[in-house]
This record gives sequence, C-alpha cells and structure tokens, in this order.
Amino acid sequence: MSVVISGTGLFTPPEKISNDELVACFNSYVDKFNHDNEQAILQGEVEALSHSSSAFIEKASGIKNRYVMSKSDILNVDVMKPTFVERPNNELSLQAEIGVAAAKQAMAAANKTTADIDLVIVACAYTQRSYPAMAIEIQQALGCEGWGFDMLVACSAATFGIINAANAIRSGTAKTVLVINPEILSPQINYRDRDSHFIFGDVATASIIEDESTATGEHVFKIIAEQPITQFSNNIRSNIGYMNQCSPDTANNIDKYFIQQGRKVFKEVLPMVSSLISSQMEKVNLDTKDIKRLYLHQANINMNNFIAKKVLGREPSADEAPIILDEFANTSSAGCIIALHKNNEGFSSGEKAVLCSFGAGYSACCLILEYA
Repeated sequence: MSVVISGTGLFTPPEKISNDELVACFNSYVDKFNHDNEQAILQGEVEALSHSSSAFIEKASGIKNRYVMSKSDILNVDVMKPTFVERPNNELSLQAEIGVAAAKQAMAAANKTTADIDLVIVACAYTQRSYPAMAIEIQQALGCEGWGFDMLVACSAATFGIINAANAIRSGTAKTVLVINPEILSPQINYRDRDSHFIFGDVATASIIEDESTATGEHVFKIIAEQPITQFSNNIRSNIGYMNQCSPDTANNIDKYFIQQGRKVFKEVLPMVSSLISSQMEKVNLDTKDIKRLYLHQANINMNNFIAKKVLGREPSADEAPIILDEFANTSSAGCIIALHKNNEGFSSGEKAVLCSFGAGYSACCLILEYA
C-alpha cells in the first residue's frame, strides 16, 4: 500500500503586522518602562531595556511580517497581547473555525467530500482547551463520520500527524484522513521581550492523507520514507497549562510564554535535523541531486539555510528550499505545510522532495515524498 498527501489547504488571518508596526509599539513600551524605572535604573537595581529595530528582526530571523487573529491590542502599549471575546459553548470555537476553513481547502484540492473523511487529526503546538478534542469539534462541524483526536508535538506536530494518519490507513482503521494544524500562536508571545516578540504568527493548514489508489488530486505526493525523532531539552519551552492556577505566586511568570535559548537550539537541533534527513535519503537510495525541493520548518532563515546547505552540499536556490517565513513568520507546525502548499508546482512524476519539521522537545520528523 502506498500512502499519499493528496491535497493541502491554508487559512490566513485577515490582519497582519509588519516589523515596523511591531517595533514602534515595542520601543514605546521600552521608553515607558525606562522612564517609569528611571531611579532604579540609575541605582543599578533595574536593567534598562533596549530598543529593537526592523533591521535587527530581519537579520536575526528573516521575518518581515506576520498574520494574527487579533491585531489592535497587540499594538496597544498598555496591553501588548491579543484579546478575544470568549465564545459560548454552543458556538464553534475560534481554533475549530480556522481549522475548518483550512480543511475545506484541502478537501477541495484532493477532490474529497465530508463523506470520504473517516479520521480527523488536529496536530499543533497548542489547543485552546483540553477537551472536548478540537478534532472532534471539527469533525462535527464538517459533518464527517469516523473518529478524531488531538496531538501536540510543538513545531513537529504536522509531520507527526501525517505519520499517524499514514499508519491509520495502513492498519485499516481509516481510509482518508484529514490532518489539521490550527496554529493560534500570538497568545504565547511575550511582546515585551526584545528577543522573541517578533517570532510567531497565526495560521491554519490542513492535509488530506489517503491510499494512492483513491487519490485524484492535482498534486499528489507519495510518502516513500518517514522517521520522527525526539530528544528531551529545556532550551525551547512554554510552561502555560491548567496547573498554573495551583501555583498562584508564579502563575504569571515569563516562563509561561514561549522562551528559548536560541544559540543552544541552533547548535543542537541543526546537526540532528541534517542527519535525520540524510539518513532517510540513504534509506531510499537518494543522492542530493535526486531532491528537487526541501520543504523545511519555517522557524528562522539562518536555520533553514544551514540545513539546506548541509543536505544539498551547496547553497540552495530559492526554488529548491522555498521560504515563506518572511511573510508568515514562524507558524510552528504549519510552516512546512505552507511551504508545500504554496510551492507544489513544477514537478514531474517520480521527482522527490523532503518535508521536514523540527522544534521544541526536541522533536524532528522527516518525510521523503515522490510526486505521483
């Protein structure tokens, strides 16, 4: 049995924030903080904060823009976080809503209807609640039969989800699987932190996974090799959770937001990911010249360039290793799917591609794809 990715979908929020807008708000906060703490700063009791700049952000990350679900209060110096109206339980949740939008696109691309879907997997960095599962809510909203579940593997969730979907098909517990990555990441950001306030954006992606024999989509990629890997590390962490309220003294500490030790991450993750991709290429007897395109996790331009160069043995062209993080920023698990969704043209039957994620955990997952 050959399992394929037969369609993808992308939901993009209607609002976006440029680096210039984000920096203007951040620098206003810095000025206010330094003014309010002037005496403590002079006495050496508090460290003065430094301005950011769009040039710094672009050089450090390659990011120029990000899309968000709620813009105004992110840029309000007295709030600096997204704000949402909580919906009643009888309304579709916000995360399910964007998941449904991406799912409908993926189903259309794969020529599937809700009657074809018998498993829904929501795979992302955060779900907005613990239960009922977002996947089951989306299943109901779409009108699909079968079953569904949520899984969280941070930035590797989409590829881990695809592997779980493929295994469900191989085992006979599902025939056609909808994997959805509804990434509402703006609430996890500490917008008062110079080193991380620019990193993430909101988005949702979706993929249809099925047996090759039933696939009729325009762009079909067969999975010919796959391997996830995990290795525990505290270097990327977010401690937000339902138990925070049980420790009220620390419930609002900055470690409840996204935190990372970037240099350590760079040093430790990149060799792991490069080795994982190379090992999967060897598994199916592929040389670097056999890879047409690398769809990598979109975290940081420098990380992507390093991995692509390591795998290919040379500088990649823009077509060989497409970058979307300049427009979308880091969208956690959705990034590599956006890269695939927006750059699936130009393949001939039999040509190969790599779909690879990596992130907190540490976690990484590599799929070798063949255009059907």
